[in-house]
Amino acid sequence: MKVLFVCLGNICRSPTAHGVFQTMVEDQGLADSILVDSAGTAAYHVGNPPDSRSAATARKRGYDLSNLRARQAVETDFRDFDFILAMDESNLMNLRSLKPHNYSGHLGLFLDFSPEPESEVPDPYYGGDTGFEHVLNLVESASEGLLEQIKRECL
Repeated sequence: MKVLFVCLGNICRSPTAHGVFQTMVEDQGLADSILVDSAGTAAYHVGNPPDSRSAATARKRGYDLSNLRARQAVETDFRDFDFILAMDESNLMNLRSLKPHNYSGHLGLFLDFSPEPESEVPDPYYGGDTGFEHVLNLVESASEGLLEQIKRECL
């Protein structure tokens, strides 16, 4: 099973989701069954590490984002990933424009797997530290829901 998290630049939201979900997968002994990656719909930050504020907020809760580097989502991701999850509607629309007509995996919003009332993970880039904490809260909640669904339906 392969999961791809996608935001705009792949330096805040999607690497946070990548790190959190990867940790949950490893903690449950599923690293051999579930591959995790992240990407951005734009190429602004390709090759860069996650935003230092995202990395610091994640590190405070035990998640390590230091080995992640930004990359851009490409059409071949639809061949390689079973779940492609956007952080917001704008990036979901961008992904839909890349999606081949024969993609049979799940393309949707990440927060569809969360009990939280919000439908989108807000971009914390231009805000303060509380925005990064909020993103991490949403990501943890949705990651738990996603992992439970994958275990129940796919493994």
